[in-house]
Amino acid sequence: MVPTIGEQGGTLLVRKIPAADTKKIFVGDVVVLKDPDNSDNYLVRRLAATEGYEMVSTDEKEEPFVLEKDQCWVLADNEKLKPQEAKDSRLFGPVSMADIVGRAIYCLQTAVDHGPVQNSQDSMHKDAPVLQVELDVDEMSKHHKA
Repeated sequence: MVPTIGEQGGTLLVRKIPAADTKKIFVGDVVVLKDPDNSDNYLVRRLAATEGYEMVSTDEKEEPFVLEKDQCWVLADNEKLKPQEAKDSRLFGPVSMADIVGRAIYCLQTAVDHGPVQNSQDSMHKDAPVLQVELDVDEMSKHHKA
């Protein structure tokens, strides 16, 4: 998820979403989802589209399609990556909203390089009180692998 998370990765604070729906997560959010190829692993990707969005390929041979109920499209932030490298919806197609387990709300890369993850305005507004009251950067730093 470079540049959002950084080259070296980092420790993410994830706000768990018990039932992912379009009232709790929004297009533009950085989400944690089950890897469609291996449900024991998780991916961090940006939510790019949800049900009702028309998806149009840059390949003229591919027909446009509309995301169905409870489907979403996720993309890696690094636009330089090819679909195989990015491992996002361009490779595996639409994802079930039920596979989203949470929204990344804070990233700690180093003791001096940390801050809120840039999500949609709606989510940033909803997560601000959580970050203000519950975030303990010092405690996160203790458990961070440098």
